[in-house]
Amino acid sequence: MPKTLGKVRPHLTQNEPLLFEQSSAGKKGYQLPELDVPAVDAATALGAENVRAEIAGFPEVSEVEVIRHFTRLSTWNYGIDLGLFPLGSCTMKYNPRINEVVARMKGLAWAHPYQPEELSQGAMEVVALLEKYLAEIFGMDAVTLQPAAGAHGEYTGIMLVRAYLEAQGNPRKKVLVPDSAHGTNPATAVIAGYEVTTLKSNEQGMIDPAVLAAAVDENVAAMMITNPNTVGVFEENIVKIAGILHEKGAQVYMDGANLNALVGLARPGDFGIDVLHSNLHKTFSTPHGGGGPGAGAVGVMSHLEPYLPGPRLKAVDGRWSWDYDRPKSIGRVRAFYGNFGVLVRALAYIMAHGGPGLRNATIDALLNANYIRARLEQHYQIAYEARSMHECVFSDACQERKGVRTGDIAKRLIDYGFHPYTVSFPLIVPGALMIEPTETEPKSELDAFCDALIAISKEIDEDPEMVKHAPHMTRTSRVDEVTAARKPKVRWTGE
Repeated sequence: MPKTLGKVRPHLTQNEPLLFEQSSAGKKGYQLPELDVPAVDAATALGAENVRAEIAGFPEVSEVEVIRHFTRLSTWNYGIDLGLFPLGSCTMKYNPRINEVVARMKGLAWAHPYQPEELSQGAMEVVALLEKYLAEIFGMDAVTLQPAAGAHGEYTGIMLVRAYLEAQGNPRKKVLVPDSAHGTNPATAVIAGYEVTTLKSNEQGMIDPAVLAAAVDENVAAMMITNPNTVGVFEENIVKIAGILHEKGAQVYMDGANLNALVGLARPGDFGIDVLHSNLHKTFSTPHGGGGPGAGAVGVMSHLEPYLPGPRLKAVDGRWSWDYDRPKSIGRVRAFYGNFGVLVRALAYIMAHGGPGLRNATIDALLNANYIRARLEQHYQIAYEARSMHECVFSDACQERKGVRTGDIAKRLIDYGFHPYTVSFPLIVPGALMIEPTETEPKSELDAFCDALIAISKEIDEDPEMVKHAPHMTRTSRVDEVTAARKPKVRWTGE
């Protein structure tokens, strides 16, 4: 687009200059009144070595330039309020604003972790209610909200398993992790002191019970299983899998990162799961794109309850108190009790939906993912023929014949106004396109997204080189991502 239309400059800025580039000597964004006290020489008061005349290279701009600069930059952001995030609950999904209103209530938002119990009864009631509701949703006997995030919940869960087995005289040595599990699972097992054995998925993207049975012996402490797994497939043999592990005295750990596909429809505790964590920020509100905050609630069956992190809530004479007398507890896993704001949002989400509403949200998530699968299967190769759950995973196998890979398709999708899907993950699917629309997207948005991917597929057939060099309509064209990652420039040098 030209910078001028005749003599009229449009109020559309395609390339916003840096504040350093807008700087002119002498500009200020503030005015101070004349001193009404005697002036003090800073060098004399603070020492000359601690004072400098100016900040080298500091931009000098007016107030209006600062305001307009950052306001214009804010319009460049792609957010959930603008359109679909096909990364889904794993990174960002729309969450009801009522949750934010509740979390900002003064009595909850300003509750101090060191205030006495008699002033914290409301906050403790929030924790108690959420633990109760999550236990029912999980089908578990007890829940702790102390872990700060999903991976922290994983670690807590495996430490519970270790403590339980140690109490029986043998913590065992190995943890089994399917190749379809989340990448944090093997890291968690290693940090907890276990060796990791990887189980290969079968052609349906599931665990093969026969392969599992051959791998389980008296040295196996547990298996960490994600269900639905990372390829969006439900482990249909989960009850049989749990039986194989329990027969050998091993525990079944479930990564609940994909619980968005189960809430209100199925309870992990009914599958034979002994311990699971749930990313509350994925399934029960609080978008966590950008790294936080999160909450890693952990649910356990009764035999693991004594080992839960302390302290635990207890009711004494009609009021809440903390129980520190937990001799078998693995101890604290966090200084305070979870990320409280996230817990408030999760409780608000559950109470606003109710049981039927939570079930409907899950059904909508499943429907949306399978609608996308049905529309795109003729254009992109589905990774596994097994029925998709809340997400569908495609491969770039068809497009690769034209020299176009999943990363190229994702870049081209930006030109169509959509945030890219999850690229090249899960790793067991070469050239993966993982798409999770979540429950809140309307059909019109799903159709627009599918239309864009179908159009890109046709572009690849007609002009693959054009797609290979996308994006074309962004302020910054394709960058050298490898160099950017290995040699990042984080300081302005004037170049």
